[in-house]
Amino acid sequence: MALVERVVVLFIVMAFVQVSFAAVYKVGDSAGWTTLGTIDYRKWAATKNFQIGDTIIFEYNAKFHNVMRVTHAIYKTCNASSPIATFTTGKDSINITNHGHHFFFCGVPGHCQAGQKVDINVLSISAEAPTPSGSALASPTVQTSTVPAPSPSNATPLISLKGSFGSVGFNMTVFCLVWFMYSFF
Repeated sequence: MALVERVVVLFIVMAFVQVSFAAVYKVGDSAGWTTLGTIDYRKWAATKNFQIGDTIIFEYNAKFHNVMRVTHAIYKTCNASSPIATFTTGKDSINITNHGHHFFFCGVPGHCQAGQKVDINVLSISAEAPTPSGSALASPTVQTSTVPAPSPSNATPLISLKGSFGSVGFNMTVFCLVWFMYSFF
C-alpha cells in the first residue's frame, strides 16, 4: 500500500512540474475597450509582459464597438474591410498561443483612427534576453523609459498547463486519484 501512495504522489508531482502561471489582461483595464476618455492603448500594452498562455479580454458595449484581429498592414491603415477575425460579444476572450505581434482594432468607422487599436506583442524567450554583441569592452548603454511599471492588479494569475507533458501529467494525475479513491474507499 505504501508503494501505491508513493506512485500517486509521484504522478501528482509530475503533473505540477509543467504547471505555470498565465495572466488575464483586460484591455484598457477598468475603462475597457472604448473611444471615451483618454485611453492610450499603446501605452497600456507597453506596460504588460505578455506571454504564451495569457488571455486578453476585450470588454465593451457591443452596440457601439467590436474587435477585429488584423494584419500589421491593415492595423496601420485602419482598413476594416478584411480582418483575420471579428469579435462582437462585448466580452471577448482571446488566448495567446504564439509569439509575435497580435494586432486588434475596433472596426466601427472612425474608432481605429481615434486610437481604439492595440498591438499585443508577445516576446519570444530569445527576444526577452538578447545576447550581447560587439566588443566585451564596450560600455553598457542604459535606456530609460517613461512608461510606468505594470500594476500587479492588471493581471490575474491563473493556473495553466503548458506543453504535451502538462496535459498528459494532468490526465495521469486525475486517473491516479480516481483509482486511488476507488481502491481504498
